[in-house]
Amino acid sequence: MENKIPNHIAFIMDGNRRWASAHKLEMLFGHDKGAHQIEPLVAYASKQGISYVTFWAFSTENWQRTEKEVAVLMEVFRRMFRDPMVDRMKKNDVKFNVIGDTSKFPQDIQDDLRKLLEETKNNKKITVTIALNYGGRDEILRAVRDAVSAQQTVISEDAFGQLLFTKDLPDPDFLIRTGGEMRLSGFQPWQTVYTELYFTDVLWPDFDEKEFQKALDEFDLRERRFGR
Repeated sequence: MENKIPNHIAFIMDGNRRWASAHKLEMLFGHDKGAHQIEPLVAYASKQGISYVTFWAFSTENWQRTEKEVAVLMEVFRRMFRDPMVDRMKKNDVKFNVIGDTSKFPQDIQDDLRKLLEETKNNKKITVTIALNYGGRDEILRAVRDAVSAQQTVISEDAFGQLLFTKDLPDPDFLIRTGGEMRLSGFQPWQTVYTELYFTDVLWPDFDEKEFQKALDEFDLRERRFGR
């Protein structure tokens, strides 16, 4: 029997700061190391036949961190979107997608994002979504406001889903959170109602292909009933 493979897998990437502290490094190095985990994990996911991968990189609540850390994270994004790994992923037929309100980011980061989305819009091997300034409650409130604005008094689940940031994406089949926390912290509350959840103590910068396979092995053991 073939192993069950999720069509869409999502990551809550937690533990960058603790990794840096454990290695007696500035937090920049933890976030930077975490960003560079994306390329090998996307490559591994693609080899397994996974079609969609989502990485939650910056939440609506992350603006509440210190001014110094927010500045560090912005610098990490600048470096990441201009890093050679992105060029390699583009050449490997990776399509990039973004969910969240990126209008609050510095203009140069917005410009880099638009360029990346345009350059990869026709790629087909795997879709990589980066969640930036994303929060689940914020997403739902935006959808409700849009429905009210359009005077949609009767609305189905499918119609409401089309008002969300994720309207062009399937719901995640599997969600992995690293770093030891056992909660979703507002990640896609609408989309994850039947998502299989996996929590690991491994810090995100240490979550490699071996740890990824351990998670996929666990998914293979799950029986998904979808309420039936």
